[in-house]
Amino acid sequence: MTESEPGALSHVAVVTVSFHSESVLPAFLAGLAEAQSAGARVIVADNASEQGSAVEGIATGSGAEYRPLDANHGYGGAVNRVVAGVPSGIEWILVSNPDVVLEPDAVARLVETGSEDDAIGSVGPTVLTAEGDVYPSARDVPSIRIGIGHALFANLWPDNPWTRRYQRSSESGIRRDAGWLSGSCVLVRRSAFDAVGGFDTGFFMYFEDVDLGYRLGKAGYRNVYQPAATVTHTGAHSTRTNQAAMVAAHHDSARRFLRKKYSGWQLAPVRWVLGVGLAARSWLAERRADT
Repeated sequence: MTESEPGALSHVAVVTVSFHSESVLPAFLAGLAEAQSAGARVIVADNASEQGSAVEGIATGSGAEYRPLDANHGYGGAVNRVVAGVPSGIEWILVSNPDVVLEPDAVARLVETGSEDDAIGSVGPTVLTAEGDVYPSARDVPSIRIGIGHALFANLWPDNPWTRRYQRSSESGIRRDAGWLSGSCVLVRRSAFDAVGGFDTGFFMYFEDVDLGYRLGKAGYRNVYQPAATVTHTGAHSTRTNQAAMVAAHHDSARRFLRKKYSGWQLAPVRWVLGVGLAARSWLAERRADT
């Protein structure tokens, strides 16, 4: 059976997390029509569920399963709750933002890639912006030198060599292994996801994908970027109303990840330098968001 035949993706579940996502869910679900016809399950977790939610009607009307949650558990927390209830026969989980539109064959291409090697823990596609630009969605987990350079200069000197090395934008058309893959749309091997404990729910939003890729790599799994699969990420629709707060949340999560990666008393100076750089970036970015 090829990936295009009915039932070929019956071992795949697609999980998206809605938070007042009524405006973008229809396009997301429409983009999954081919995957659903090939047997993939589509599950919409609702972090802002309420009786009579429009999200429920949109999900069920498109043949997806609707999972209302008792509170806003954040992106990773919501995904963890859904995955925990998915049957054991599901081998692959495609985690995606609801403001993503997948090309018709994207899911099948990602699964085909992941199935080549049992050591592949996650596979990520080419992610295009709404304007059609390639987003750097497959990056290295930054070393101390790269991390410091990126943290200090990314906003003031966007084309600095440390940021270029971290984002690897020049390799956007090349299939390769990466340190981590963007959580906006990433296919994860179910057994690998379970082995590392899923997403770290200490990251309410942002950096949960960096942390997952880092832990998969430490556990011996590969994170593979597959540019032949393409999705379009239209933007963080649910966070646009409070950009300054989202910038602060992003940098708080960055600091948390760096504390995890560079733990130990001997690395305190490194954490301090990175913290100073992130604080400067956050201050500048929040000022820009407020203007």
